[in-house]
Amino acid sequence: MRSLARGLAVIETFDRDHPSLSLAEVARRAGVSRATARRLLHTLVELGYAATDGKRFSLRAKVMSLGYSYMSSLGLIEIAQPVMSDLAAEVHESCSASVMDGHDVVYVARVPSKQRIMSISLTVGTRLPAHCTSMGRVLLAGLPPAALDGFLADGATLSRATDRTVVDPGQLREIVRRTAEQGWAMVDGELELGLISLAAPIRDGAGRVVAALNISSHTSRTSARTAERDLLPPLLRAAQAISRSLGHERA
Repeated sequence: MRSLARGLAVIETFDRDHPSLSLAEVARRAGVSRATARRLLHTLVELGYAATDGKRFSLRAKVMSLGYSYMSSLGLIEIAQPVMSDLAAEVHESCSASVMDGHDVVYVARVPSKQRIMSISLTVGTRLPAHCTSMGRVLLAGLPPAALDGFLADGATLSRATDRTVVDPGQLREIVRRTAEQGWAMVDGELELGLISLAAPIRDGAGRVVAALNISSHTSRTSARTAERDLLPPLLRAAQAISRSLGHERA
């Protein structure tokens, strides 16, 4: 178990900003000795999860199979993808689905639009802070009260992405309460100025919120008012359709 934990820690040292690392960098970022890092890295190379030029290491595409095994076990991807494709074609905007992981949302499916909406590229596996994203707020609204209390109590998670980001725990709690009550969330310029997004919950057969579905646009072509009028109804229909396929009878 200890070796497994260290191996996963080594994998997690690589990210968008650090796609290639030296042995010393991996050891430092993973919190292990150089000897342990070397052994784990070479094991990953032998198994096809990593590559090396002799000096630096990087992950290979095979590592995606680890995450895909989890996503496939939910049945969510196969069910959601065609619905999302139809939704994106209907509204001519990007559509994404995500799940909660710690303090972040993690993208598990995405249908991009031809129009760029953010300064960064969003792909399956992208992580974004939950507190200032529409999908994050929908997922927070689905948490048990104790879990939500723990999230809001950790002030370090509530970072300010723009001058519009809500970081006050009390104000955020009220937003989450409102989100749970109305069944959807909208975020306008809190993650990135100009970005506007709507999200709705995806529920399983037990009624639990297991994922969130969103539509994202840019304020140059969509206002909050027009987004609620034109984008929210098809979004809610799509989220309900996916939920029904997962066994949620009341969707």
